[in-house]
Formats: sequence, C-alpha cells, structure tokens
Amino acid sequence: MTTINKEEIQKFSNLADEWWDVKGKFKPLHMFNPIRIEYIISKIKNHFEIQNNKEYFLENLNILDVGCGGGLISEPLSRLGANVTGIDASEKNIKIAKLHSAKSNLSIRYFHKSPENFNEYEKFDIILNLEIVEHVENVQLFINSCHKLLKKNGIMFTATLNRTFTSYIKAIIGAEYILRWLPVGTHDWNKFIKPEELEKKLTKKNLKTLDIKGFEFNPLLNKWKTSNNLSVNYIVCSKKN
Repeated sequence: MTTINKEEIQKFSNLADEWWDVKGKFKPLHMFNPIRIEYIISKIKNHFEIQNNKEYFLENLNILDVGCGGGLISEPLSRLGANVTGIDASEKNIKIAKLHSAKSNLSIRYFHKSPENFNEYEKFDIILNLEIVEHVENVQLFINSCHKLLKKNGIMFTATLNRTFTSYIKAIIGAEYILRWLPVGTHDWNKFIKPEELEKKLTKKNLKTLDIKGFEFNPLLNKWKTSNNLSVNYIVCSKKN
C-alpha cells in the first residue's frame, strides 16, 4: 500500500523551481508561513516545557517534516537549533530543498521518501504534516505511518483544509479562479477533510488531540491570524500516548 498519489506529486514537481520565489506560485504559502511557525513554536515550547528564549531554543529536538516541499518550514526550525529531517515524495522538491539549505548553510537531512517507506531507525519528538493530507492517496495509512515514526509522548501537527461550502468558495473559487493565488487544480475539494474525520483517524492510532485552531486571512491587513473558525484552514496538534 502507498500514500503516494502520482498526479498530486506531479503538480508540485512542476512548480518546484518556484518554492523560494516569494512573488511566484508559492506566494500565498510564504504569506501563510509566519503564522504557522508561530503556532507550532508556541505548542512545542508548551509541550516540552521550554522556558527560555535563547537563540537555539529548539536544540536537542528531532523534527520530521513530512511533505517538506522546498523546505519552507524545515529551514526556520533548523535555524532555531532543531535537528530537522525533511521527506517528500517529489524528487524534484528534495533537490530544490537540498540546494537551498546548502546555500543557507543549514544542516538539514532531506530524503526522497514517503512516510510508509521511510525506514528510519530513530523516532522523532515532533512530526509536521502541513498541507499534505489533502494530497495523499490513503489518509489513514499516512497517519499510521507517521505514528510509527513518532516518539512516545511526541507531538504531531496536521494542517489541512475543511470540506465545507465556505472552503469551496474561498480555497477553490477564490484562491484558484478569482485571485489566482494558486494554479487552477491545485486542490480537489472532495479530498478536503473535516476536523471530526481527521480526529477520528488520529484517535484510531492513539493520537490524542491537544489543540485545534483555525487560520483566517484578513484581506484588510493582508495577514493571516489564528482563529476558532475551522471552516477553511485548520491545524490539529496531537500527542502520542
């Protein structure tokens, strides 16, 4: 069995050269990135009881970034001292990520792998699944595979899109057809997953939800913020019991 959807992988492979172009096809993700990082860091500090704010306060934490793309999340966390490993089912994405991290003098391990065939002997304190589950072939297998790679009491972040009428209007019609933030066909609304569906799949693998938050875009401020509104973008922080 596999989680790889070749059509989905090809979409992102075709765009791989633009990962680090802040004005290119991934501009929305660059705008989205700061609020994601802020949320993730706050939960990591709380869960692992990190008190101080020294420069490399994530040192000694092993993080796995699943579906890492060009490394947009991997690199900021590496700069904060974390031992970061990134995996992606697109070979082209991994090549771009390796090149960019080398230019940035960052020691990030990147592998052209999907979680079910990543035979890593070590387990990770933190696993990131950000905007990836809506592109995989088998969500339960994907979660099961990530669960195996997570340490006991480790935490996992799963960010995705809710399957609602609002998300269809905003994420498909708005972002792809009207604003042209994303190439048409980037998302398939039928693959969006409701929070209760995702939580059920997490619970099935003994992953307990610690927190769930929505992300909302404010067009007046041109900024993203965290919210209790889960109707479009949301993130689940769960713990391995």
